Amino acid sequence: MKAIVNTQYGSPDVLRMLEVAKPTPKENEVLIKIHAVAVNAADWHLLKADPFLVRLQFGLFKPKYTILGADIAGRVEAVGQNVKKLKVGDDVFGNSSSSGWGGYAEYAAVREDVLVLKPANITFEEAAAVPMAAVTALLGLKEGKIQQGQTVLINGASGGVGTFAIQIAKVLGAEVTAVCSTRNVELARSLGADHVIDYTKEDFTKSGKQYDLILAANGYHSLTDYQRALSPNGQYVMTGGTTAQMFEVLLFGRLRSKGNQKMGNILAKHSQEELEFIAGLLADGTVKPVIAKRYALAQTADAIRCVEEGHAQGKVVITVVEG
Repeated sequence: MKAIVNTQYGSPDVLRMLEVAKPTPKENEVLIKIHAVAVNAADWHLLKADPFLVRLQFGLFKPKYTILGADIAGRVEAVGQNVKKLKVGDDVFGNSSSSGWGGYAEYAAVREDVLVLKPANITFEEAAAVPMAAVTALLGLKEGKIQQGQTVLINGASGGVGTFAIQIAKVLGAEVTAVCSTRNVELARSLGADHVIDYTKEDFTKSGKQYDLILAANGYHSLTDYQRALSPNGQYVMTGGTTAQMFEVLLFGRLRSKGNQKMGNILAKHSQEELEFIAGLLADGTVKPVIAKRYALAQTADAIRCVEEGHAQGKVVITVVEG
């Protein structure tokens, strides 16, 4: 089978399309013929070993996983002997990051428990756009313990996590304020945001308005600025950003928390349960993926560069099988 392989850390230039052996599913795995795979920030973090601590978990001198790509969608072609729920011919999607990655390829063998059935009303490309971003958005909202009628501000509302966060927050009954650039204002409104702030014209941390939850999917403000925009019982949850931002929250988030205000990042791990919930929202049309660009498998390096630049509206998807 064809696969995009990286045998060393580096820029997307180190990626090569090679012929490799088709994987064989283990007892609790299924073999998927991949139709589409999405690109996430996690892919280029692992590819570049940025931050350097990545090497401690994924290989000190060379990468442990030579085929990246976690968000996959495709059709089950074979099943291991202990697989209980899925069968050959099922259309599925899921996040394989805890099951060996392997999505930038024509086939992948992944654990059954990271997959759910694909709703019939969405395409494989749309399904691939969902797992990591949508579940991250859901977990961020859960971490903030958002309740009906509370106010949520989403900073970085036009990216992969942000576009899902707007929609899911509305499902949970929140009043949503989206923060994005001028060109993304109409997109945020179309996804259901009650209020949209163009960050090129207004700084929400200086407006005097406070929020029950600030979900930082992208965009930078200091923890002091974010805290000023939190209600007395509010929570700040970081779901994405630069390496420096991640370390800032890890090192100082707890120190900056005071009283009932909490500042931190997502603690819960992705699970099949959250993805099942998202699949239900996709099936009834309540949530719709936003796809910024589509690439072919041979263009994976370009797709990763696009995500690394950080200006995509929604998700970047690689189509492996047309149609």
